[in-house]
Amino acid sequence: MSTEQEKTFIEFFKPNQRLVHKICKIYTDNAEDHEDLFQEITIQLWRSFSGFKGEAKFSTWMYRVALNTAIILFRKPKKNERRNVDIDVSSLTMEYEEDEDNEHKLKKMYKAIYELSHVEKALIMMYLEDKSYREIGEILGITEGNARVKMNRAKNNLKTKIIAE
Repeated sequence: MSTEQEKTFIEFFKPNQRLVHKICKIYTDNAEDHEDLFQEITIQLWRSFSGFKGEAKFSTWMYRVALNTAIILFRKPKKNERRNVDIDVSSLTMEYEEDEDNEHKLKKMYKAIYELSHVEKALIMMYLEDKSYREIGEILGITEGNARVKMNRAKNNLKTKIIAE
């Protein structure tokens, strides 16, 4: 790609990179995996950038590529690799340290989110980002109605996991 395309990509990517970090946080349980996933998503975004036609917002397109990359990479653990299900969510409670009850609830919620399927994690993350069902459908490549159904199932599954704790 040209130098001009590189500049354009960087201009679009920089203000939206926070969402890539959020996806990495939900799909990984340690700093090394987070960094690897961030790098892989960035590479996939760069490779796909020539296909970005501007039909949707850049952030919507970016979400789609990032989520697909994360889901594909973490769908199945690699052979001979044990994936630890325990998650240290202390870094995710930044603003809530002053309230121990809130902190406990957040840790419980993030632990439950981590145990969801890859698609359910994506749905819950977008719900927490206040994405509309239309936007969620665009990002996941499904209809708005299907996004509603999947979201309701994901929320119910999350509630069940939180209550079971």
